[in-house]
Amino acid sequence: MDANQVGDGWDALGDRTRRAIVACLAERPRAVGELADELPVSRPAVSQHLKVLKDAGLVTDRMAGTRRIYRLNPAGVAALRDQLDTFWNRALTGYEDVVEQPTEESS
Repeated sequence: MDANQVGDGWDALGDRTRRAIVACLAERPRAVGELADELPVSRPAVSQHLKVLKDAGLVTDRMAGTRRIYRLNPAGVAALRDQLDTFWNRALTGYEDVVEQPTEESS
């Protein structure tokens, strides 16, 4: 997953419905109809959201007969997690730097 896709991944997750789709797919792979049955949106809307998630590298699909089965893309999700870990480590380092600064004693 390249840097642009990581950015697209964050953009894609900015939508509540797409986050709900990702949460469903985290449980198990599903077809569009299964997702639509669990969400308050139509099948065409689910398909459009899945396209955004797929373009962002967060989901993959495979054909199973006449259905397309979607699942989370481990590489795409890992790239987002790596970026979060980087942010977290920078924040911890910044906090550590502040905490370890010598304090001036007042007279």
